[in-house]
Amino acid sequence: MTPITTSFFTQLRDLVFKRSGIVLTSEQEYLVEARLGGMARELGFTTGDGLIRHAIESGDDGLQVKIVEAMATGETSWYRDIHPFDLLKDLMLPELISRKADQQSLSVWSAASSTGQELYSVAMMLDYFFPETNEWDVRLLGTDLCESAISRAKLGIFSTLEMNRGLPAMMLAQYFTRREASFQISEEIRKRTRFQTLNLVHDWLPPSKFDIILLRNVLIYFDTPTKRQVLEAIWSKLNDGGYLLLGSTETTIGIADHIVPVQSSGATYYQKRGN
Repeated sequence: MTPITTSFFTQLRDLVFKRSGIVLTSEQEYLVEARLGGMARELGFTTGDGLIRHAIESGDDGLQVKIVEAMATGETSWYRDIHPFDLLKDLMLPELISRKADQQSLSVWSAASSTGQELYSVAMMLDYFFPETNEWDVRLLGTDLCESAISRAKLGIFSTLEMNRGLPAMMLAQYFTRREASFQISEEIRKRTRFQTLNLVHDWLPPSKFDIILLRNVLIYFDTPTKRQVLEAIWSKLNDGGYLLLGSTETTIGIADHIVPVQSSGATYYQKRGN
């Protein structure tokens, strides 16, 4: 695909920001060719400029959504950045399970779940290390901007390459079945999760609150006002005593200073204290 011109990159950047809150920088122009080239050719466009012009001038909502989804980063892996998952296993889940023993309820929201590895990692951790919660009312919700990612998450089928990205051998042996060149996570784990599309910037957030919210490696794609908007909205969906996890390079400092970071075992988390 012919490299996109500056004027059309500006139009693409504005479209992506308007629909998702994601900020594309000039350093990311290389992503356009990599992510829109196949779509342009498939739809009969010889240039990326032509694809973007058509999407904007025609007002084709479906095409605009596809373009935004293509530009939204969907990078994920099993037990990504192991320190937060160590916190979950050693601190957060034991504390919540002890505190909520009478209620026997637990809720976790992966707010940018991509193809599901993060939420499935939590589901397997609960089953493997905390089997007593199998009798509890456990809600595991994964949401993402990208509809195709959510469709894949619901199927729970992953390529060999994806399986090799951080999945412990014990989890592979216990929770997956081989499907030709792919692997599918067990129905028992799948049925404990729910996935749906959701735009953190524009959509209504889930009506219920959660004990743990994972909003990891999302804020880095927003400008400061959007970061503040999303953080405040997410914080309002956290139960008193609940925990928030951000990405390792993300922070609330200077954005939402009332959300105070706590350091533990090489990782940072945030806990909502009751009034």
